[in-house]
This record gives sequence, C-alpha cells and structure tokens, in this order.
Amino acid sequence: MNIDLVKLGQKIKFERIKRNLTQENLAELAGLSVHGLSNIETGKTDVRYTNLLQIANAFEIKLCELLNFSL
Repeated sequence: MNIDLVKLGQKIKFERIKRNLTQENLAELAGLSVHGLSNIETGKTDVRYTNLLQIANAFEIKLCELLNFSL
C-alpha cells in the first residue's frame, strides 16, 4: 500500500490543530521527537507503522480514521 506522505502529514497537522495541540504537545503524547513529527507533517520522511499507531493513540482515534484523507 502506497501512502501519499504529504496528504498524511496534512491530515496529522489538521487533527493536531483541531485538538489545539502544538507539535511539542503531540510529539510528547506520541513518544516522538518534535523534529521527527515536523518531518512527518511536512511529508519529508516515511512513517513507520508503529509511529502512526502512536499518533492515532495520542489523538484517541483508530488508525483507519487517521488514514482517511478526506478533510
């Protein structure tokens, strides 16, 4: 399965802002570095499945919701 990294990053940023979280807040909740999260949000880096799960868990949503790109 190929994932559009830019769209995924936009979705993560959208969900983060919707919850009034900073990158620092989300990174801490998801157990990621701020730099790593920034690279994910901008589509500059590939994302590991475990990191996607951590981000979804931080948002308290299912992974399939995070991968739904219809904003």
